[in-house]
Amino acid sequence: MKQWLVAGVVTALGVSVALADGDPIKQRRALMKANGDATKTVVGMLKGAPFDLEAVKKALSTYEDAATKAPALFPDDSKTGDTNALPAIWENKADFEARFAKFDADAKAASASIVDQASFKVTIPGVLKNCGGCHEQYRAKKT
Repeated sequence: MKQWLVAGVVTALGVSVALADGDPIKQRRALMKANGDATKTVVGMLKGAPFDLEAVKKALSTYEDAATKAPALFPDDSKTGDTNALPAIWENKADFEARFAKFDADAKAASASIVDQASFKVTIPGVLKNCGGCHEQYRAKKT
């Protein structure tokens, strides 16, 4: 339990420091790193790590935070630089933003409905599909 708390504090501090920086690319990278860390936690539980409802709720809160903040972190002047963002983001901005709105709604619904391991296993895969769907269309593949 203490590990989760320490990891949460460290992640929160890292995100706070990055968000204080005015660079939208750094800010969105920090949000996505926090999402990645949250996803490692929930995927671990899907693969057999002990179920921890508090950690699941924290991960879902991280997703909600990213879903509400991220759309604003893709201004037109952040198309280039140290980013994996594809031009399709700016070409299909309405779809891109709608995906974040869906991610937020799905994370909120999951937070309300996940009460135990059984509901977690049924619900969380749907939330995680949001990540993959967006990454397929809007994130450059790493080579």
